[in-house]
Amino acid sequence: MNSSNKFVISIENVLFASRWLLAPFFFALALSLTVLLLKTGQHVFHLVETAFGSTESDVVLEVLGLIDLCLTGSLVVLVIFSGYENFVSRTDPGRNKSWPEWMASIDFGGLKLKLISSIVAISGIQTLRSFMEIQNESDRSLMWSVGIHLAFVLSALLLALSERLSHSPSPAGEAEH
Repeated sequence: MNSSNKFVISIENVLFASRWLLAPFFFALALSLTVLLLKTGQHVFHLVETAFGSTESDVVLEVLGLIDLCLTGSLVVLVIFSGYENFVSRTDPGRNKSWPEWMASIDFGGLKLKLISSIVAISGIQTLRSFMEIQNESDRSLMWSVGIHLAFVLSALLLALSERLSHSPSPAGEAEH
């Protein structure tokens, strides 16, 4: 092996090892779950504290806030596990029986679809919250909320369609390339 091949292999090894630089990002996301947990506790405390003096609409808005936090936390967990599995290192779900089945089976395409689906759900909740507080929202603000939500929905549909087309079997009689 000549020196230029050794140099190329060394560069490739360094680049391959650099994937571990992502691990602190996933750890930071795991820590961010603590902040979401604190916010969830704050919402629950406020909900219980004001339950008897609140209107039904106020309670629904607080519950929507909890759902929003739950979806966001689930999204963070999804990104942590599937991102780590796809970009850093394989995990062995057989080592721990409590690990979800999907952890080792979600590919990058599946991750993208789950992410955009979660974003659409979060956006939908935010849009619903805007309509629940319609008296405090301007027409322009409501229009932007609906427009942004529709953009997320359209993005999700296009992404799902592109994933489906990229994984569809070739028509009978056509040679695979």
